[in-house]
Amino acid sequence: MDPLKLPPIDYGALLPMLILFGAACLGVLVEVAVPRRARNAVQLSLALIAVVAALVAVVLERGTRTITIGGAVAVDGPTLFLQGAILVLGGVSLMLIGERSVERGGAFVSEAAVTVGSQRDMQQTSGQPGATEVYPLSVFALGGMLLFVAANDLLTMFVALEVFSLPLYLLCALARRRRLLSQEAALKYFLLGSYASAFFLFGVAFIYGFAGGIQLGEVHEAVANPQRSEVLLYVGLGMVAIGLLFKAALAPFHVWTPDVYQGAPTPVTAFMAACTKVAAFGALLRVLYVAFEGVRWDFQPVLGGIAVLTMFIGAVLAVTQTDLKRLLAYSSIANAGYLMVGVLALNDEGLSSTMFYLVAYGFSVLAAFAIISLVRDPDGEATHLSKWAGIGRKSPLLAGVFTFILLAFAGIPLTSGFTSKFAVFGAAVEGGQTWLVIFGVITSMLLAFPYLRVVVLMWLSEPGESTPAVSIPGFLTSAVLALGVIVTVALGVVPAPLIELTRDAAEFVR
Repeated sequence: MDPLKLPPIDYGALLPMLILFGAACLGVLVEVAVPRRARNAVQLSLALIAVVAALVAVVLERGTRTITIGGAVAVDGPTLFLQGAILVLGGVSLMLIGERSVERGGAFVSEAAVTVGSQRDMQQTSGQPGATEVYPLSVFALGGMLLFVAANDLLTMFVALEVFSLPLYLLCALARRRRLLSQEAALKYFLLGSYASAFFLFGVAFIYGFAGGIQLGEVHEAVANPQRSEVLLYVGLGMVAIGLLFKAALAPFHVWTPDVYQGAPTPVTAFMAACTKVAAFGALLRVLYVAFEGVRWDFQPVLGGIAVLTMFIGAVLAVTQTDLKRLLAYSSIANAGYLMVGVLALNDEGLSSTMFYLVAYGFSVLAAFAIISLVRDPDGEATHLSKWAGIGRKSPLLAGVFTFILLAFAGIPLTSGFTSKFAVFGAAVEGGQTWLVIFGVITSMLLAFPYLRVVVLMWLSEPGESTPAVSIPGFLTSAVLALGVIVTVALGVVPAPLIELTRDAAEFVR
């Protein structure tokens, strides 16, 4: 190709990303041009319309297999499935964010000290300008995630990593009533994320030195026919893996997760728990399956050890937690370990089961955080376990839904949690990774204890004076809860349609 000639660009393949980036830029202009009173409604509508339009564009691209922009972006089955999952989960997350932003006159008060009937708090917060910058930041993050799972060269992947990471750092600091905790969490996330990004970039340099290129196909060919020292390959792979494992919250790169989950506004935590995990594992799948499959026997034992460590750290430390958001953070870490079991199967079943797991877990975790956002006392959201004692007697419907979600996390049959674990464990056995499945089953039994402890606390304890009130969910939060429960049931009872969809999509283009 003539170096002065621009590479051909398939704008149809890029349309979902272009829609989101365009809407995010428009959202920035809305912050300037639209009056404060109308700004929240306009921003929420714009964000949801953009997500729906991008999702329609993804659906219309089904069956596409192309590499465009000079090899920088690959659109194939896994790309489209993961982009669709990110958009659906992102849209549901925006509904939860919108509910918290709409209430109390538009103030973003997911951490607010607001209880049902608290007239004083209503008067104090009513009419305050909302933190409507949350919407363009969220849409920018979603656009970066779409590019992250489609990146076909390591430099594009790094750019996408920064595009969706920087808005997340800011989103974590938007809790108004717990400002110090929120900003501390955001700073920790930013500093650790910066180090992880630096490792990723250094890894790209080493891999370029080995392969003479940064496109994943070029790296694959260089791995199959090495012409330079393999030291460059292994050092580069290790550094790139650090950047990806950090985003996926795999041990020992998980230490940011509990603090960030606890300190960030709960809707933002839900957004990160569902969407960031899909993006991180989507990129990890592409890098391992497309670029480095030729050295699978070298990295499988190392990443297998990381998966085992992650599962045990997540399960054991979840038992010791007294804060629900931190408990779900360690649960998320353990689930990252289970997802890694599916990734390391390194076969089509491993790819499809991992994508299935990401969707199933995403809907369940969104429902869990939506419930947590409804339980409040005068100090804010009541996330300490002691405050949930007897809540099943004060609000049996909410406690019943939360019990069901926790049982799904524990992997009880007829829930999406059971189907997901069964799928990734089955793929791992087929891929010769039975030892990972054994550790996965053991840690699943350990992880059931903290979930059941919360269930017992809600139903079998007497409510006390400190037992908080439960806010009446608005329309958007009710929709999030309904979607979470319906999908969790459906993927446990009739998972075949989504499984078939993931199998049809489980083929990368090289």
